[in-house]
Amino acid sequence: MSEKKAAVLLADGFEEGESLFVVDIFRRAGVKADSVSIEGEMVRGCHDIYVKAERIISEDIFDEYDMVVIPGGMPGAENLKNCELVIRWVQKFVKEDKYVAAICAGPMVLKQAGVSEGRTLTSYPADKYRAMFEDSDYIDDNSKMDMMVVQDGKLITSRGPATTFPFAFKLAEVLGGNVEAVKNGTLYNALNECVRNS
Repeated sequence: MSEKKAAVLLADGFEEGESLFVVDIFRRAGVKADSVSIEGEMVRGCHDIYVKAERIISEDIFDEYDMVVIPGGMPGAENLKNCELVIRWVQKFVKEDKYVAAICAGPMVLKQAGVSEGRTLTSYPADKYRAMFEDSDYIDDNSKMDMMVVQDGKLITSRGPATTFPFAFKLAEVLGGNVEAVKNGTLYNALNECVRNS
């Protein structure tokens, strides 16, 4: 079991797959992970799936974690972006050289926190995000699998729901999780082999 611990943030309108699959992969890989709501205990996903969060955000819990994960989904990502405690959490982790991860629309939180300028990152491929990250080294290449998850130091970003598995595996890996066993057990490696041979 890794000694590291991650917080996966939830706000009304969160993308269910980008959140729950990440928690699932962390736990399979032996990494401690909590779902953390920015409001109440019950959180409604963008596809009307309700989830009971394990914790509620507060500054008191920031230091318990080694990584904060920001899922996409709308209006979930907007709600995270507009939450002062989320912004302070991201700024604190960047300042302390801890891991910050965001997927799909989630990187808009990085922009709001003022931590994306000059960084190499990606997001959901849409014009509004390309414009948002004009001051960043923005990766916008859908033709290469190795561009679907982008790591710049301890900032890790990804593209969307279909890239959640490689994103989650990268996050679990950097926190010391047993990723290869999970890739084999979930048939992720077998699926990749089929794709390569097709």
